[in-house]
Amino acid sequence: MPDLSLQTAQRAHRFEPAIFREYDIRGVVGETLHAEDAYRIARAFGAQAAAVDAKGFICVGCDGRLSSPEFKEAVCRGISDAGMQVVDIGLGPTPMLYFAAHSMKATAGLMVTGSHNPADHNGFKFVFQNKAFYGEAIQSLRPLGEKDLHPSALAGSWRHHDIKQDYLDTLCAAYDGTRPLSVAWDAGNGATGEIMAALCARLPGRHVTLNATIDGTFPAHHPDPAVPENLEQLIETVRSQKLDAGIAFDGDGDRIGVVDDEGTILWGDQLLMLYAADILRERPGATIIADVKASGALFEEIERLGGTPLMWKTGHSLIKSKMAETGAPLAGEMSGHLFFADRYFGYDDALYAAVRLIGLLSRSGKTLSQLRTALPQRVNTPEIRFPCDDYRKFGVISEVKARLQKQAASFSDVDGVRVQSPDGWWLLRASNTQPMLVARCEARDSAGLERLKADLRSQLALSEVEAAL
Repeated sequence: MPDLSLQTAQRAHRFEPAIFREYDIRGVVGETLHAEDAYRIARAFGAQAAAVDAKGFICVGCDGRLSSPEFKEAVCRGISDAGMQVVDIGLGPTPMLYFAAHSMKATAGLMVTGSHNPADHNGFKFVFQNKAFYGEAIQSLRPLGEKDLHPSALAGSWRHHDIKQDYLDTLCAAYDGTRPLSVAWDAGNGATGEIMAALCARLPGRHVTLNATIDGTFPAHHPDPAVPENLEQLIETVRSQKLDAGIAFDGDGDRIGVVDDEGTILWGDQLLMLYAADILRERPGATIIADVKASGALFEEIERLGGTPLMWKTGHSLIKSKMAETGAPLAGEMSGHLFFADRYFGYDDALYAAVRLIGLLSRSGKTLSQLRTALPQRVNTPEIRFPCDDYRKFGVISEVKARLQKQAASFSDVDGVRVQSPDGWWLLRASNTQPMLVARCEARDSAGLERLKADLRSQLALSEVEAAL
């Protein structure tokens, strides 16, 4: 690989602005994101870390994308040229990077990953002093990275450290089941593959692994378990082999997808109900956090179980920060980000969530479909996303909010607007990562759902936005 520290000396740089997102940095390799971008972003991040802990170190990991080795090399060089020590933990899921940063007491961590994006994308996720690094903090890297650079006189050391065994041991220690289960696991050829296979070999019961070979071209299917089409192979395996459950992971292992013994998908808010019931038995009154897209049934169920429900903004970094602020032992999003501070570190780790799920299922004495059908039921739309210019999307939300205030409507504006009515609720929010508006509706019956959709359509029409609902 060329020496980027010399290439960029005495020369300013310009990033593609769109790669700097709310929660991470993402771009198309060779078009909006290049190795020099990776070097400069890492050098800026390293400089910020050095300003607070010059004698510390930064853990670096990467996923299995074809571009990730080159980008990781550039990242490690950038951090080293900023004067910080680099601990390279190698290839693995994003939660393993978080685990390394927490357990090794690193100053910070940087993960090279395109998450669940297409194969030609890549990017970076961060942790700083064991806290989420997002929003303005991510934006601050841009001007720092665009400045003239000079060859470093303070280059830090660079070493490799294999954290996999410690991480695997921690995952195995979280299992608290009482009867062996049969489970299918689908890594989607993503970064969880190696750890997933090793975990399955150590857990009791029968475990069927799918797409465990890490392959950055994702030959089996796209690694996003929030899309039902990507779970078809898992569902067929569960049904044909009569297994107790199926578990899938996204490309970097921080989001989970679950199907029960009948092949029915359990969504993020349904999983949260199961985890909440389990945790609140030991921690009555605890705060449980869910994002604004979650079912109203979840918040009602948390309260019924003796917990304190808290609705918060969508976004894994925002949820993590609120979790730390409130001391909540559990939080989650509809997208499958699930966060445990109960016996864990408070970040989103899908492998850990999977172990906790099969543990509670094992102890329940019931099938997962029985647990699912016992949950309160609602009628809802999927998450509906429709294009809206980045400069317009927040204006639409402001207009809708102003009209709702004039109507004295009951709504929450914690993230967009979530409007309550006798039928249920509808949500409209601006995506933090794409030029999109996001909507969802939920009611107790189909007729109520249609009325909610009509109300939402009328609000959108008043702001001259067309949407198929």
